[in-house]
Amino acid sequence: MALNSVQLCARALLKIGAQPITSFEENTAEAEISSLLYDICRDALLSAHPWSFASAQDRLARLDEAPQADFDHAFALPSDFLRVLSAGHGASGRGRGISYRIQEQRLHTNAESLMLTYIFRPDESAFPAFFNQALICRLAAEFCLPLTENTSRTDMFNKAAEIEFARARGIDAQQQTPQTIERFPLVDVRG
Repeated sequence: MALNSVQLCARALLKIGAQPITSFEENTAEAEISSLLYDICRDALLSAHPWSFASAQDRLARLDEAPQADFDHAFALPSDFLRVLSAGHGASGRGRGISYRIQEQRLHTNAESLMLTYIFRPDESAFPAFFNQALICRLAAEFCLPLTENTSRTDMFNKAAEIEFARARGIDAQQQTPQTIERFPLVDVRG
């Protein structure tokens, strides 16, 4: 079942014993806290792991203006960009293997063309159930202190959120072939 941002917040509020919301515009403390904390909690959780459902590859557009120093070219980051996983030469079709740096919302590198592998912000309808559960627990932990002023309950929800995050990472990791070491110098020496 796909949940939207308000439904995710409502479930988190229920976990801490608060009244659920039906809109971020309600004139309640629950709605105000939810609207203030939801976006940052969602983006932080999405950025914390290379989720399969939030990973993408894209050839980036090179900008006309070059960086001031250290690199030859600058590329515009996608509008839904959260964090880089790797970058490679766009011409070779590889999504990793080049040196880069992010500055001023641009990616700087010496490569002429660029293939970026990155974490993006998907619509909530694309969140799998395991991620929803981890996000609901993280939201409950974040909502608890401002709404209940109870630090021991907040600590309990923080621990539960960490457990759900670890569980979600484990499930997500099973959705791809495990990465292998492509080249390792110590093995090469042994011949």
